Amino acid sequence: MAIHELKVPPIGESINEVTLSRWLVDDGAVVALDQPICEFDSDKATLEFPCEVAGKISRVASEGDDLPIGGLVARVDTDHAPVVKKEIAKPILVPQREAPPASPAASKILRESGIPGAEVSGTGKQGRITKADAMQASAKLPSPEPEPPLPAVPVPTIVSNPSFSRNTRREKMSRMRRTISRRLVSARNNTAMLTTFNEVDMTNILNLRKTYNEAYEKKHGVKIGFMSIFAKACSQALMEMPGVNAHIDGEDLIYHEFADISIAISTPSGLVVPPIRNVESLSLHEFEKQLKVLAEKARTGTLSLEEMTGGTFTITNGGIFGSLMSTPILNEPQSAILGMHAIVERPVGINGQVVLRPMMYLALSYDHRVIDGSSSVTFLVRVKELLEDPLKLFIGL
Repeated sequence: MAIHELKVPPIGESINEVTLSRWLVDDGAVVALDQPICEFDSDKATLEFPCEVAGKISRVASEGDDLPIGGLVARVDTDHAPVVKKEIAKPILVPQREAPPASPAASKILRESGIPGAEVSGTGKQGRITKADAMQASAKLPSPEPEPPLPAVPVPTIVSNPSFSRNTRREKMSRMRRTISRRLVSARNNTAMLTTFNEVDMTNILNLRKTYNEAYEKKHGVKIGFMSIFAKACSQALMEMPGVNAHIDGEDLIYHEFADISIAISTPSGLVVPPIRNVESLSLHEFEKQLKVLAEKARTGTLSLEEMTGGTFTITNGGIFGSLMSTPILNEPQSAILGMHAIVERPVGINGQVVLRPMMYLALSYDHRVIDGSSSVTFLVRVKELLEDPLKLFIGL
């Protein structure tokens, strides 16, 4: 009997442990080479684990187990590898198209939909089938015929009284939630974090979007989003004040001549902050398109480790949930994070008159070891100035 041990492979720098979140095959099943057998949750992403050999699998780890890199996942008896029958060659009347390579996410969709890879045209590099290609092919499948309704069966009414309930339940935290907890505590304990506040009049940004959104969307395929304008304003301020764009490494300060801005995206599993790189060099529509792709990947759990790595500054928008003001926590090793909030009409004094204006509170949390108080205030005032007069973003003032 030839037994092959399947172990957790190296996944990425700084990742020492994963959680086996889901088995994709039954214990004792005969699996093929490269067939995905389970899913791992790492600190940053969910990954499929393909079988390294063909044979009969004996599961060792269970769903929910935390496994170190190199930890034993399963054993495979290669004596039970599926036998590939040799068939007598037959004349081929129609040339067969070889299946192009597919991404792991695309392979999963095609497998679950029963679609042969050879029937899908890949739009990725060198014809690679992307997740979008697989989803488009799956959407073209005919809808199954609806089954006839079953005869109505009277269902007994269950009367429950939740009043004064004392029930509790215990659930193991997901790996992502544990990672978020650890990083937040680390940021509070290991940085000299302070927050400065300001407010911005959103009148001109709202007028800009109202005037140009329709034409902009027709030309570029995306609307003028608040996040792209805020990111461009921050990137310009970061280029003018490189100290805010720096971080501590031992006894050194690392300065960046680029603005890789991490955007906080809420998912069912928790908050992720993938960066959009070189924001200082992107147009608004280029930024919006990249953000749209990252947000979709975040919601479907298909962000790669590379897409989750890096960033020199972070923006988080609690306003989409109704937050009026908050204190964002630093995203280590970065030294600053901007918090956006809800837009609310408030009375403000302008030229001796009290008028209603759409206002937003801004919060900049910063590491006081890197950024002085005066620098943090100056940075936030500069961002406010660019947002209240967004034309400056386009003419470089």
